[in-house]
Amino acid sequence: MLETSQPPGIYFPPDDVRMDLLDPHGQLTVCEWKGQAHYWTVAGSEAAAWSYPQPVAPYAELRDHVAFYPQRVDACYLDDERVQANAGDFYGGWITADIGGPFKGGPGTAGW
Repeated sequence: MLETSQPPGIYFPPDDVRMDLLDPHGQLTVCEWKGQAHYWTVAGSEAAAWSYPQPVAPYAELRDHVAFYPQRVDACYLDDERVQANAGDFYGGWITADIGGPFKGGPGTAGW
């Protein structure tokens, strides 16, 4: 999923995720485009994953897909490449050798 001024977020179908290893976190946020996000704790890392159980209509294909913050887990890989997290703790994009910035997330980047 391409987001404004951030690296792409990767959303996995729920059948491809070991949901038994995720615990509901209780945190909720609202994306002005996609709707209300629910968060998951992963291996003790709080709010390390999120999903949209009832996304708004244009994003219906995201229903129950799960995305992971690379900065909140030990490692994320896209094919054989270990992804880099964007700076900060708000955005969960995955940076690979094929993705170029600049990206929001680091100090002083919230307003551009």
